[in-house]
Formats: sequence, structure tokens, C-alpha cells
Amino acid sequence: MTDTTAHMADHWWWRPGWSPGTRWYTWHLTFDGADDVHRLAADYRHALAGVPGLDLVPDRWLHLTMQGLGSTAEVGEADARAIADAAAHHLAQVPAFDLALGPAIVTPEALLLTVDPAEPVRAVRSALRAAIADVWPEVPEPADGFRPHVSVAYSNADGPARPAADALAAVTTYPATARVTAAELIVLGRDRRMYEWETAARVPLG
Repeated sequence: MTDTTAHMADHWWWRPGWSPGTRWYTWHLTFDGADDVHRLAADYRHALAGVPGLDLVPDRWLHLTMQGLGSTAEVGEADARAIADAAAHHLAQVPAFDLALGPAIVTPEALLLTVDPAEPVRAVRSALRAAIADVWPEVPEPADGFRPHVSVAYSNADGPARPAADALAAVTTYPATARVTAAELIVLGRDRRMYEWETAARVPLG
């Protein structure tokens, strides 16, 4: 049952360390060429098209956030390259795997696809954190509290969650499957109410 008291909040407030023009080194799993994920995302975009206050994520920007490094103003290209090289060693020990994505759920700032199983995603993140620890004395971001997900829409305004929840409840679709074979070190920006990036390194699993 939908919680009629739940509210959405603007996802695009400027978090500490971010401002217009900021670019950020971070690791993602991405879904270029993942046709089944694109099929599922399109089903949700169609259902949510009439819901106000949402930015719908196009296929090219679908992602699973893994582990940040820091802004490009603070993280040098040489360090980023060294971490990517270290990641190649650690990720070679993590086999490629299949994920099931969906259904979508409502959270205060985004509509998320659930991800199952979570354990191999956490194994990738642990390998990435080990690679960072090979280069830096401290690894940014907490090790705990990581919740794998893929956002299909972001809230861009404060308002009730009921319209989004009702739209999701009316969707007739089925989960998507995706084969994860690599992690990407990207240079991320969010100036246009969307997470957009350029790939700095693509590191294969296994």
C-alpha cells in the first residue's frame, strides 16, 4: 500500500564538494548495450512520463554507483591512473556475473531499480576499495551502508510521492537481466539535472 504521507525531495541540491562545473572521479557499473535493462527502463519511463517533478534517466546514463574518489580538482590524473591499474589486479579475482534488476521502488529523491543478488556487486566494490588502498593511505566513503541500485528517475522538486508510487503500481513489466563484465572509472558531472560522464578507464572482471 502506498504511504500517502510520503514526500519526494529535490535530488539536485548541491552536496558538499559539488558546485556547477564540478567533475568527479568515481567508479560505476554501466549498461551500454544492455538491451534488457534498456527495455525495463523504457517501460518505467513510459509509465512515469506524465508524473510531474521527475527527471527520467535515458539509457546511456543508467548506472550503478560503486565508489567515489573525489573531484578532479583534488585527485590528479596520475593517481586516478594508478588506482585503475591497481583495480585491474583486484578485479581479475572477481568473476563476471549476472544481475536481475527491478522492480522499481520509490525513495525520497529517486525511483530505484532493486538489484539482486547484491553480493557480487559488493565484491566488486570491495576490490575497488582495495585498489584505492594500494595507492592512498585512506579510502574515501564509508565501507558500510552501500545499497546497490540503479536509478530510473530523479526527483527535481519537493512534493507528494503518491503520483510516482501510483504510476509504478500500474506498470506491467518483468525484471531485466544484465551481464556485468567490467567496472568503469568515470569523470562525472551533474550540471544538467542528470549524471553524465566520460569514461577514464574500463577494467574487466575475471
